[in-house]
Amino acid sequence: MSSVNDDFEVDPALSSPSSHPPSPMNDSYYGLDAMELAQISTNRLQQKLTVGSSHDHSKIREKGLSMGAGKPFPSPLPDPEDYVVEFEGIHDPMHPYNWEFTVKLRISFMVCFATFSASFTSAVFSPGIASASKTFGVGSEVGTLGTTLYVLGFASGPSIWAPASELMGRRWPLTIGILGGGVFTIASAVAKDVQTLIICRFFAGLFGASQLSVVPAVLADIYNNTHRGVAIAIYSLTVFVGPFSAPSVGGFIASSILGWRWTLYIPAFMSFASGGLFVFFLKETYAPFLLIEKAAAIRRQSHNWGIHAKQDEVEVDVHELIRNNFTRPLRMLVTEPIVLLISLYMSFIYGLVYALLEAYPYVFENIHGMSAGVGGLTFISLIIGQLLACAFILSQHSTYAKKLAANNNVPVPEWRLAPAVVGAPAFTAGLFCFGWTGFSSTIHWIAPTAAGMLIGFGVLCIFLPCFNYLVDSYLPLAASTIAANIMLRSAVAAGFPLFSKQMFQNLGVQWAGTLLGCLAAVMIPIPLTFRIYGPWLRGKSKLGP
Repeated sequence: MSSVNDDFEVDPALSSPSSHPPSPMNDSYYGLDAMELAQISTNRLQQKLTVGSSHDHSKIREKGLSMGAGKPFPSPLPDPEDYVVEFEGIHDPMHPYNWEFTVKLRISFMVCFATFSASFTSAVFSPGIASASKTFGVGSEVGTLGTTLYVLGFASGPSIWAPASELMGRRWPLTIGILGGGVFTIASAVAKDVQTLIICRFFAGLFGASQLSVVPAVLADIYNNTHRGVAIAIYSLTVFVGPFSAPSVGGFIASSILGWRWTLYIPAFMSFASGGLFVFFLKETYAPFLLIEKAAAIRRQSHNWGIHAKQDEVEVDVHELIRNNFTRPLRMLVTEPIVLLISLYMSFIYGLVYALLEAYPYVFENIHGMSAGVGGLTFISLIIGQLLACAFILSQHSTYAKKLAANNNVPVPEWRLAPAVVGAPAFTAGLFCFGWTGFSSTIHWIAPTAAGMLIGFGVLCIFLPCFNYLVDSYLPLAASTIAANIMLRSAVAAGFPLFSKQMFQNLGVQWAGTLLGCLAAVMIPIPLTFRIYGPWLRGKSKLGP
């Protein structure tokens, strides 16, 4: 059987298919091989531990429940497993892995565009902060909260949307999230006071976080180990291209007759467009819910109401939901050094993205005298660097696929970190170059702009391999790992816009750039260290495979 998803949660102590076979009848389970048995067992346990518990029929009489109308309780089903629908096998056309490539491509485009919309919305308001602050009669520091609280919403959302996507399927959390983000963005645009603006921005980020936390699960639903890396690379590109393309667009809008409010109207329209695509064209990709549809169709045809999917047995246990999807990510940050150190490294990278939203305007508008829109065009160099990084990472994919095939399709997490070893020094060099070429107007503006290519290249070369490394290192617990990572990095990134402009003003561009470069230099050994000592650390973990 194909894997339904690789980001569900499962207690490693329960993940052995031999200790929890799908059927007590025999080990063959109607001719399925050992790999397919393992997939069935693991997926069922992951569903149970992520969204709640199955029905406990033994407690029905204890609760005083009855069939009613004097009917006795019916006898139990002969063998409940006989009534549970499954996929036919690894080549079942119903399974998302086996859908036509055009269908997968359409789904990938829709969800990646929605991710771009959410990340674009996070930064497009930044050029309008000064005008908005003037409108409401507050300082620019207060206006900056419009960006900070949106990113803080990113940190708060995964604990809601990740379990929702496994309780309701992928389609509706994505749709509700993107439409809700659009509604609150419109509310921000029409705000009559600064309190309404920043509070609605927080909730817009909270709803927008659905794309960050659920889209990787969608891509994992439809792509196997061999092709998933390519899909995640495109997804990661949208996470960063959105904030880097927003300042130019927002700058031209805010300085035009439209004004700062249209920096919020336009991303709201993008969100509504994505929501409309989801409503009419997005297919459900979560395999347990596809089996629910299959079971319903068989019930209608056979009138055998005992036929069901395993997901039909799931009951929501609020206490388990909180423990599995909120406290576990926090525990992993405290107890797992791999999760903590890699997430801290990624938090610094992600935070710098939002720090540059303040640093670039200061350098190119205040020092080089550019307008807001023209100064925002310098972010294009960062995007070019990221496109080059994406091409570099994808060029390594064939080598990774060969290693994976030679290792019986079992990923070795440290294989993912090779691009990060290259990206870390490139990122550091970019920060130093930006600081020491952007502090004076006597140095041509092309110099700090070109430094952005190194920064953009390093950002993606670090972020994407580290993201994949965490997933591969804690594959049975990848949902909690991703949630822990998003919560920490978004919480850290939310603080960067609050001090980055003041830091560049008070320290000077060259020394602020030097400080950031030194911090990045200290972190250069992190990917290399994990390539060498990662297997040993994973061996010490009580949570990893």
